[in-house]
Amino acid sequence: MYTLYIANKTYSSWSLRPWALMRALNIPFQEKVVNFEAPSNWASFRQFNPAGKVPCLHDGETIVWDSLGITEFLADRHPGVWPSEDKAKIWARCAAAEMHSGFSNLRGVCPMHVGLRIHIDAIPEGVKSDLARISELWSEGLDKFGGPFLAGDRFTAIDAFFAPVIFRIQTYGLPVNAKAGAYVQHMLQQAPIQQWQQEALNESWSEVSHEEAAKAAGRLIDDLRKK
Repeated sequence: MYTLYIANKTYSSWSLRPWALMRALNIPFQEKVVNFEAPSNWASFRQFNPAGKVPCLHDGETIVWDSLGITEFLADRHPGVWPSEDKAKIWARCAAAEMHSGFSNLRGVCPMHVGLRIHIDAIPEGVKSDLARISELWSEGLDKFGGPFLAGDRFTAIDAFFAPVIFRIQTYGLPVNAKAGAYVQHMLQQAPIQQWQQEALNESWSEVSHEEAAKAAGRLIDDLRKK
């Protein structure tokens, strides 16, 4: 069985991607959560990943790191990771690559935090630009391939890649167009997303720098975590 190393569900956007994908496709794996540490995760994460990061997948002696690398590894071994239709597959891979390397303004200003609700009084222009591109991209996929998922009628890797954005939109109340907003609500009803959210809310451990980074984005409205 695979072993998937991840960090705390409250914060770890990169870990969410392969975790949600494997849950959605019913690919069995053993989950190992390794807490973020201040000031550096390097020593603890290096115990299972030479790159010192999460996520990391172990398949026996084989070590697969980076969420995109894990996705392609799984695609070689399991059906359904990417859409089966060529045009949808090409679009999904390009959109996933754009997410993997882009949207730095959104990432920087609005780090993933599942438990908090924060209001941003004045959204920075760079974040607005990223959100406009996300709305455009999601609308394109939904229109081209019929929804309700980004590349068709089932959850695939492209939905997993944008799952952290779903939580960012929810946490910070970020504006997207109507079609993208409906997709957000649809994703929040999916079993893997609900499971991740509930387990994040039940985490008893927190890390100061992640907490401060999220709260720096705006005005704290609520903390939904188990007290």
